Amino acid sequence: MKINKMITAAALSLFINASFASAKEKDIIDTAVGAGNFKTLAAALKSAGLVDALKGAGPFTVFAPTDQAFAKLPHGTIENLLKPGNKRQLIDVLTYHVVSGKVPSKVAVTLDKATALNKKTINLTVKGKSLFLNESKVSKADIECSNGIIHVIDAVLLPPKRSPKKAMKTGAGRDLIGLAIMKGAPLYNHGNHHACAAVYEVAAHALMAMPESAVSTQDRRMLKHAIISASKSQCMTSNAWTYRSAFDRIMVATK
Repeated sequence: MKINKMITAAALSLFINASFASAKEKDIIDTAVGAGNFKTLAAALKSAGLVDALKGAGPFTVFAPTDQAFAKLPHGTIENLLKPGNKRQLIDVLTYHVVSGKVPSKVAVTLDKATALNKKTINLTVKGKSLFLNESKVSKADIECSNGIIHVIDAVLLPPKRSPKKAMKTGAGRDLIGLAIMKGAPLYNHGNHHACAAVYEVAAHALMAMPESAVSTQDRRMLKHAIISASKSQCMTSNAWTYRSAFDRIMVATK
């Protein structure tokens, strides 16, 4: 079985298109835009306000539906999702296509499931020589980017519905992060990086002290990593960005 999976991973890698040859030098967003066949995805990410997040340090793994994949959706679906009043639903759909961390195909084929940024589960299966995410097939794999990796898929992933109770749990944590960014960002922009880093550090420790209903286990891991990294650095500019990167990833994941 392991041999078959290795063969599958190798076969998937052969799908990589020459147009992505220089993708390692570009972030996920610039790579997708430059490819030319992700116009609908790019427009949706812009409408959802997720472009800056996916241009961040990451790393992220993005399962990117092509324009043809979006065209398979029922007529009017995209237009409806792009309406301002449906932004929350659009974010839920788009973050279901992103996994925190870098997951190459050789690893993906060994997994049964993955947790997307919206905290919902994606089922992974290998059929023949192809990797499937739910019912969506990976058509091109392992497109390396400066902040992660892209796997191209042939159908849009539609997230399972989340109960209202679960959706409300992360409100307190999000509110604290939003307040920290509101206070810290102007300090950073005015050159006071030390004060900004201090605000973010206090917020990070406060989040770690919150109950699990407000800050998930996965978010705690990101915060702990940021706290440890900052404790080893004397550069306040770097520390401010370390905390801000963790906050941004949590905000994207809990939208």
